[in-house]
Order: sequence, then C-alpha cells, then structure tokens
Amino acid sequence: MALTGLAVLLVVVLAVIGVRALLASQQVPESAPMRAGTTGTPAAERTPTLRIQCVADTCPSVTVRVPGGDVLHVGDMTLGEEYEWFEDEIDVVLNDAGTVEVVENGVPRSPGEPGERESFTVKRS
Repeated sequence: MALTGLAVLLVVVLAVIGVRALLASQQVPESAPMRAGTTGTPAAERTPTLRIQCVADTCPSVTVRVPGGDVLHVGDMTLGEEYEWFEDEIDVVLNDAGTVEVVENGVPRSPGEPGERESFTVKRS
C-alpha cells in the first residue's frame, strides 16, 4: 500500500515538473522598457535599430521580432512606455499605427493613421 502511494506521489511530482517546464518554454521574453540613462553606452555612440514609444493611453498589440527567430516583444503598451532594440533586422507589426512613435536608426518614421495596421521591416544602417 505504501509503495503504491509513493508511486502515485512520484507521478504527480513528475507531472508538475513537466508542466512547469513546458509553461516556462512557452513564455515570450518581454523586453525591459528602455529609459534615458539606463544603458551603459552613451546614446551618441549607440543608436538603436528601432525605438517605439506609446503616445496614447493604450497602444494595442505591438509585435517586434527577429525575422525567422526570437520574438522580442508582443503585447499592448501604455502611455509613455518605450522600447529600444539593436538587432540587425527587425520585423514590426503595429495593430494601431496612430498610437505609437517609431524611430528607425535614429530617423523618425512617418506617423500612421489612427486605427491603421502597419507591418514593416527595419534593417540596421
């Protein structure tokens, strides 16, 4: 009887460990917001490939990823939230291009229309 209880406990523990490992592998890494003064390199020396700042109360579904690779950010942004990326090539999807300001290689991108969905690729220059 005790051996059966031990076997059941072992199965439960292994199932919990497996589920936790699966959930951890499914989570999308979220970029930390980049604020002025948070990098070790002066801004004049290091221009991000892409900078996105939310200029509305909510900026719905902003997706940034390396083509064919890592997802760098996916989700809504809030007013004032800002991210920077330095990858060589980045795919971007904005579900409401009118809610964000985008800067590509230090050059502001033309603002999108409110409610307009935009997708584009930025290459480091």
